[in-house]
Amino acid sequence: MRRNNKLILVVGVMWLTGTIYYMKSPTSEDQKEIRGWSDDDDAHVKSDSNRQPLHWNNADANANEKDNKIHFNSITFDNHNKNGAIMDKLMQNKNSNQEPLVNIFEFHATQAPETNLERSSLHDGVSWKNFDGESYIGPKRVKAGGDKYKRNKFNQEASDNIPMDRKVPDTRHARCEKQTWDISKLPQTSVIITYHNEARSTLLRTVVSVLNNSPAELIREIILVDDFSDDPSDGIEMEKIQKVHVLRNKKREGLMRSRVRGADFATAPVLTFLDSHVECNINWLEPLLERIADNSKAVVCPIIDVINMDNFQYIGASADLKGGFDWNLVFKWDYMTAEERKARRQNPVSPIATPMIAGGLFSMDKNYFNALGKYDLKMDVWGGENLEISFRVWQCGGRLEIIPCSRVGHVFRKQHPYTFPGGSGNVFTRNTRRAAEVWMDEYKEFYYSAVPSAKMVSFGNIDDRLEVRRKNHCKPFKWYLENVYPELRVPNKEAVAFGAIKQESSGSLCMDTLGSLEGGKIGTYECHDSGGNQEFSLNKKDQIMHLHLCFMAVDGLSQGSVIKLMKCNENSALQKFDNSNSEIRVKGLNLCLDSRNVEEKGITLAKCSNRLSQSWSFTMNNLQT
Repeated sequence: MRRNNKLILVVGVMWLTGTIYYMKSPTSEDQKEIRGWSDDDDAHVKSDSNRQPLHWNNADANANEKDNKIHFNSITFDNHNKNGAIMDKLMQNKNSNQEPLVNIFEFHATQAPETNLERSSLHDGVSWKNFDGESYIGPKRVKAGGDKYKRNKFNQEASDNIPMDRKVPDTRHARCEKQTWDISKLPQTSVIITYHNEARSTLLRTVVSVLNNSPAELIREIILVDDFSDDPSDGIEMEKIQKVHVLRNKKREGLMRSRVRGADFATAPVLTFLDSHVECNINWLEPLLERIADNSKAVVCPIIDVINMDNFQYIGASADLKGGFDWNLVFKWDYMTAEERKARRQNPVSPIATPMIAGGLFSMDKNYFNALGKYDLKMDVWGGENLEISFRVWQCGGRLEIIPCSRVGHVFRKQHPYTFPGGSGNVFTRNTRRAAEVWMDEYKEFYYSAVPSAKMVSFGNIDDRLEVRRKNHCKPFKWYLENVYPELRVPNKEAVAFGAIKQESSGSLCMDTLGSLEGGKIGTYECHDSGGNQEFSLNKKDQIMHLHLCFMAVDGLSQGSVIKLMKCNENSALQKFDNSNSEIRVKGLNLCLDSRNVEEKGITLAKCSNRLSQSWSFTMNNLQT
């Protein structure tokens, strides 16, 4: 009997102890911080949709008091973290033989853990409708008399005065309004938004537009990656909103590494990347996800509408555009050809194949993103990543498409509001060189001809990116030019200079045929970098050609002689020119092409005199060197 009483007493004590332990266990907020969702957390958490719990292996644990850090396997925890009480609980638990209080946590990881992680469901937060936007934006408003453009290079005052949930005009084609989607058959997406010192009003409006204009069932989470902004609270306060998680970098990482960090953390089968100053329009998401459900190798973009940087007016963009580039590898918008527009009349809302994406806004199957090499992590800050991923997707068996029924507005600025370590020019050139060296094969030489200074910028080691190309059995760049972007003219093998002939003194004028055929004169027009009437070549025979016609001084080799397009004759001295020292001279004579009388006569010959009207250069020179 006494033994039974003792047994009952022991059981009672154990029950009481367990109850007290449970009551003192971490709250939901503690759990949130432990699991890597802390407002100040710098953890880089890798995850996917098939997470398995990672349990603490005591055998691999060792404490290093000298550097005040605790090392467990490959993860390093800073013992000076502000969440001291939580760390104490974890350490007490570790020093006993009990199971860990949580499956996984990470602070200040020295490298991304390779183990799949299990996400807690504890992140109730508040609905965006109940989020106090004014209290969030208020402390960062532009002070009276302050410079509205200084911090963000757009009119922040105008942005701050616009509601976080403003209704923007529906800029879609009328056919889009009639489309319906079976939400149950569409995959969920994780929306990844990276930012650095973004204005609070634009960041908030970006997040709210995603939640307000998307079916709730399709948004699994919004992941904000704070690329080491000056004020961590810009993100901390946003994490109060349901479905919003914030990852803060310990140092400036740039767009590419930040996006990969967000992608590794994401749990949905589709990744949607957005800039931090956009506004999603009605039904923007469904068409993107529908296309990926049909083809997991389709990388899809919305039509990017314009949000005016001065007054934040929302302006619909043309649906007849697709992304392209010139041999300087700078992104540009190309109008569809007349044939392409005609072919689309039957179904103007069908996907538009695009040689290149702008890079800021797109959706992509997560497994495909991973298999295709994510981003080039050795690219810095910003620039060139859209070029690299565009080449990679097309050459490795995927497709890039613009989906006309998806519309997202974007604030386009005239300059970057942030600095680039080493200078923006060097960073962009280094990134671009990496893309060219990996994907363009022998055609990269045309890039170096267009941007000779690029050869002076080191591009680093690219072995890992070449391995991505090899592993995915990617096609050569020649295939890309022939099948994806035949509109990009490849210089003739006889060309020593190619492209537009720019008047260096004006900075914006180029020689232009103005639609002339044989016998037509040459004029000038604003440079548009789209080839066509502004595409010329200088060949080894010293002739300047446009298509099959040549420049010719029709009035003889004398001042005032008019330059016209005529049939080529390699033996005619009237068709021989030399391009050097920012001039185009008649071969062997002191006569130069001059634009001083261009409105009246077109381009003429004049005595060389270093006049501004005689300063000319091809966009690509020295092709044969």
